[in-house]
Parts: sequence; structure tokens; C-alpha cells
Amino acid sequence: MSIASPSRILTALGLALAAACLAAPARAHPHVWVTTKAEIAYGEGGRVTGIRHAWTFDASYSAFVTQGLDTNKDGKLTPDELAGLAAENTTNLAEFAYFTKLKVGGKEQAFADPTEPRMAMEGDKLTLSFLLPLKAPVAQGRGVTALEVYDPTFFVSFNLAEGTDAARLSGAPSGCAATVTRPKADPAEGKTAEAKPGMSEAFFEALTSASNYGLQFANRIIVACP
Repeated sequence: MSIASPSRILTALGLALAAACLAAPARAHPHVWVTTKAEIAYGEGGRVTGIRHAWTFDASYSAFVTQGLDTNKDGKLTPDELAGLAAENTTNLAEFAYFTKLKVGGKEQAFADPTEPRMAMEGDKLTLSFLLPLKAPVAQGRGVTALEVYDPTFFVSFNLAEGTDAARLSGAPSGCAATVTRPKADPAEGKTAEAKPGMSEAFFEALTSASNYGLQFANRIIVACP
């Protein structure tokens, strides 16, 4: 039994994972783990202009997806060798709205096409970074900016990095501050809670980008300004 729909994998992340997933034993969701950092960018007049993401994939996933990309056979993967993969991944994430939801003053914002895709191998983990601009910069005023990063189908588990650089502000008006809320952790495992035991693969196969199952695992960054 496969652990995920090949089309779901190829479309969501733009990676040729179908073969690996079909060969792997079935297991509970999620199947990919990502450690995230986010920078909320502000422009002229204190307007929110976009989100700069940095996503670090788990070691197993990183090893699989980078097979055959070391074109000069020197045992190292450079950003140039990873450029095509970075562009493909960033483009194909559009169908799932980049797993990103942003509200400013309570109004959900629309994103323009991403820019500046880049990948880098750091140790045994692959990091994808890109800028996700808003279609129209928007003033935050005295309201709040709320950023959520999650996969509605919980195929991918997104977890905010530890440390102060997990949520940063660039060019924000004086006095603005970000606070983060992470999904509830499982004390026994020391990691983000996973799907409930006994939930079938069919349940997850039926989920779509419009589902709200993954919302319970959302990472949230809230920015308040005076």
C-alpha cells in the first residue's frame, strides 16, 4: 500500500517522491518534516510587503530528493547545482498557496508569484528559501498581522525553529513585536503531536487543500504594533 498519492506529492512539493513513497512501508502521517523560519517584510509607510521563508527538510527527505544533482561529482551540492530544483519547488507550491496564510487587520492577503528561490545543503539537510510578496502591500495600522504556516492535509509537518530568528521583522515600524505560537507538543516524544493512532491512510488521501485537519498543527506568528 502506498503512503501517499503520487500526484499529491509531485504537485505539492514538485519532487519526484512517488517511487520512494511506494517502496516505503506505510506509516502514520506526517511523512515529511520541515523546520521553518519566517521574516515578515515591511516597506514604505509601514506596509506589509511579503514573507521571506526558509524551510529546512528532514535528513531522509533531503537525501532522497538530491540524488543525482551533484553534477561535478565532487561530493558537495552547491546552490548552482540546486537552482533548478529550487525554482521547480517554489513554483509548484502555488497550488497549495505555499502552505502560508497571512491576515493583516483581520483580512486575508493574496500572494504574487514567489521570487528569489534558493536551495542550500547544510550538513545533511536541505534548506529552501524564497520571497513570497503580497499582490498589494497593505498597511497594518493598529491591527495585527497574523502568519500561519501549515499543510491542511498534514502530509508535511511544519515546525517553527527554536530561537529568536524563527520569526523576524524587516523594516517594521518602531515598536512592532512578533510573538510565536507552536502546535502542542507530545511530551513523551519531545516533538510536535502527530496524527492520532489508528487513523487510516484513506482518511488522509481524502483530504484536500480546502481541508482544515492540519490547522491544529499550524505555527503562528502574530505581529502587533503600537
